[in-house]
Amino acid sequence: MDVEGGGFSNPVKRNSWRTVLSLAYQSLGVVYGDLSTSPLYVYKSTFAEDIQHSETNEEIYGVLSFVFWTLTLVPLLKYVFIVLRADDDGEGGTFALYSLLCRHARVGFLPNGQLADEEISAYKKTDRGGGGGAGSPSGGVGAASRVRVMLERHQVLQKMLLILALIGTCMVIGDGVLTPAISVFSAVSGLELSMAREHHKYVEVPIVCLILIGLFALQHYGTHRVGFLFAPVVIIWLLCISAIGVYNIFHWNPHVYQALSPYYMYKFVKKTQRGGWMSLGGILLCITGSEAMYADLGHFSQLSIKIAFTSVVYPSLILAYMGQAAYLSKHHVIENEYRIGFYVSVPEQIRWPVLCIAILAAVVGSQAIITGTFSIIKQCSALGCFPRVKIVHTSSKFHGQIYIPEINWILMILCLAVTIGFRDTKHMGNAAGLAVITVMLVTTCLMSLVIVLCWHKSIFLAVCFILFFGTIEALYFSASLIKFLEGAWVPIAFSCIFMIIMYVWHYGTLKKYQFDVQNKVSIEWLLGLGPSLGIVRVRGIGLIHTELVSGIPSIFSHFITNLPAFHQVLIFLCIKSIPVPHVHPEERFLVGRIGPKEYRLYRCIVRYGYRDVQKDDLEFEKDIVCSIAEFIRSGTSGPNGAAVESEKDDARMTVVGAGIRLCEVGDDPGEAAGPSSSTEIQSPIRARKKVRFVLPTNPRMNASTREELQELMEAREAGMAFILGHSYVRAKSGSGFVRRLAINYGYDFLRRNSRGPAYAVNIPYASTLEVGMIYYV
Repeated sequence: MDVEGGGFSNPVKRNSWRTVLSLAYQSLGVVYGDLSTSPLYVYKSTFAEDIQHSETNEEIYGVLSFVFWTLTLVPLLKYVFIVLRADDDGEGGTFALYSLLCRHARVGFLPNGQLADEEISAYKKTDRGGGGGAGSPSGGVGAASRVRVMLERHQVLQKMLLILALIGTCMVIGDGVLTPAISVFSAVSGLELSMAREHHKYVEVPIVCLILIGLFALQHYGTHRVGFLFAPVVIIWLLCISAIGVYNIFHWNPHVYQALSPYYMYKFVKKTQRGGWMSLGGILLCITGSEAMYADLGHFSQLSIKIAFTSVVYPSLILAYMGQAAYLSKHHVIENEYRIGFYVSVPEQIRWPVLCIAILAAVVGSQAIITGTFSIIKQCSALGCFPRVKIVHTSSKFHGQIYIPEINWILMILCLAVTIGFRDTKHMGNAAGLAVITVMLVTTCLMSLVIVLCWHKSIFLAVCFILFFGTIEALYFSASLIKFLEGAWVPIAFSCIFMIIMYVWHYGTLKKYQFDVQNKVSIEWLLGLGPSLGIVRVRGIGLIHTELVSGIPSIFSHFITNLPAFHQVLIFLCIKSIPVPHVHPEERFLVGRIGPKEYRLYRCIVRYGYRDVQKDDLEFEKDIVCSIAEFIRSGTSGPNGAAVESEKDDARMTVVGAGIRLCEVGDDPGEAAGPSSSTEIQSPIRARKKVRFVLPTNPRMNASTREELQELMEAREAGMAFILGHSYVRAKSGSGFVRRLAINYGYDFLRRNSRGPAYAVNIPYASTLEVGMIYYV
């Protein structure tokens, strides 16, 4: 299993009920922490100022009716029964939908895509969610073809699709700021029932800030140490609010169930009119956290998430909201605004225990959204839409748990700023509501395309989907947007900032790659240098990092023009992400030869999915050398030109799985060598570089292949040097003001403050060589 964001990955989807129920139990602590704490602030935000209280129950019944049908239509109908089926090889979220669309139509903006990427097994898995495919009506397939052609033909539509995905992602990041603030603030607000108003306002904000600081400060430890407590805390909280709800229903108003009729929604809108419409921004908060069901799909299974929501979360929330409505229906005289909060409906004898449980549940819900933010930023970075940041894996056992220091402290500062700046749930609720509903609108738009392109359903069905759910969400969106000056400006401001960062980085990266393609060195130039490349070849392996998947990068010619020597074995290394969640290890390496065999020039393309974890430098070096050795041994690089790059055919590469084995000095030679039909070749060398090849004694292996493997082994033992391009990107002369601003200042600032390639972080400086170049884009 794998854990991310406190969740548990389930790469092997076993269908036993024991496994499903175990995953359903675990999902309660990860997926539903945010959604389960929404009763703390929904009624308080709804009745803040927009609705005038009266002696009748029409307003209270109307709000309850809206809450019930919103919970039923959006989380239950839309997400549980429809959206969860649109998984990207088991993964969910905004970028999962976008990558799913990129695979079914060529609308992606990853510059170094190859046809060979489409041969990956994960890339070929289609039509899993909607049951489309061969059994779908021909009309659905025809509609998919028409939509695909339209998207591929118009680049404006492709950019709009990318911007839509980025907007959803930016709002998720904004939610990572707002959810901890409003959840913890609402939980701590129970203190106001135990002390005077004038004292409470000086106590509440400091306590909330201390809890938030502690929450973010503990992120680097990971959630695996306390993750086992998440599910019990949320279960206790859900049992608590449902029990309180049942008590309030029977004690105060057993007839409150009548409010579940949609007729009360009509009466509510008719009586309150504009005030009722504006109050929808507070009602909207009842579905805060629903997107987590889809975003965390990769950690669990569809069935487990459905079982947890329908059997535990949904009925508990309905009972909690009914209980609050039953209490309020008998307490029309409101002394203070804060009395509308959750805690006023809690019996006085148990308020302190409920307060403690609420704070713990709010922390659990906040933890899930914070680590979810880390996860989506990692995905954006992998797909070239966010600057490279430091990603720390907080667990050696569970590789899915990540922590991003820079993002963590930025989130903490913004979260504290929101808490101190607003100091009430009304403004926080307005801000959080707009972020939540925007993400849902983006999901609805992307899902309508998935229905046609991926599930091969009719356009009519997609239009019905977007009209039904889009209308509901657009209504809530308008009610949230109208409160722009009352807090809703915050997620818009956050989204604009992150959107600019992401788009500038994506634009600069794309232009830099295009410059590399336009200025790459021809194969004829390389062949004209001869096997020695016109320079002295010294012992060792030179690993040249490049974004190109074909051709010779310009930094290579720049390097050998200025220096008289290079390594005896040269590997042009390209590390790239493709729009799939995971790439199997046996399909990760794509290896080819550049020029004739005696040149000892190879290309190695390492492919990762957007959720894959890259290994550390030692493992990475060993895997590269093993893949090159297996490529040589397999005979796919023979003298007839197979798998050898040329100017006319520069894309002939070979997928290499498990290569010739390597082991560090000190390992058991017998264990590494395996069968007795292999010969061990060993050379002592420096401690960090000592390795042993285990070469098979295949009588059919010709002398040139053995010689090439022997030379690769000696070069590896001599050491490996990493040649990285240190680029200075500038806008070319004649560029407009916006382009010069974006490239010369925006992209240059982001590039200088971002991380290098992940594998190069731990490489000693003595093994690294940087080649400076100026890119005029």
